Amino acid sequence: MDHDEPNDVRTGTAQGSPVRQIAVFLPNRPGAFVSILDLMRSNHVVVLGLSVQDSIDNTVVRLIVSDPDTVETLFIEKGIPFNSTELVVVELREGGEQMPDCLRTLLNAETNIHFIYPLLSQPTGSSALALCVEDNDFGHSILSKAGYKVLRQEDLSR
Repeated sequence: MDHDEPNDVRTGTAQGSPVRQIAVFLPNRPGAFVSILDLMRSNHVVVLGLSVQDSIDNTVVRLIVSDPDTVETLFIEKGIPFNSTELVVVELREGGEQMPDCLRTLLNAETNIHFIYPLLSQPTGSSALALCVEDNDFGHSILSKAGYKVLRQEDLSR
């Protein structure tokens, strides 16, 4: 696929930017996550989706936010360890009832899902799933061809 195509999912020139997840690494202690939420809120960033993986010493919080660029800058400035990953976010207009069919679409295309979690809220009121798949371009293409709306960062930003 040519990267200069208007509909290229990597550059998103016609569709927008891919949704970016920010995974932040926190000490497993009371208040660590709340301080991150306060930092984002004080910079007008809204958490749109999250997943928490807890262990004895550390916690990994995966976040989808309204402004990932601002969050990355804040985390760099504050020395907060994180990484950023592009995800496929698919809208489910019929809510949870549509989830098995959506996931079956990826299964039938023989693409692996590494992890999945729901978004908290949508400007449209629809449900959405964040999917980390083995090939985002392929996952985006398969879901779009099956009639699913694949959301871009601009669809989520407020």
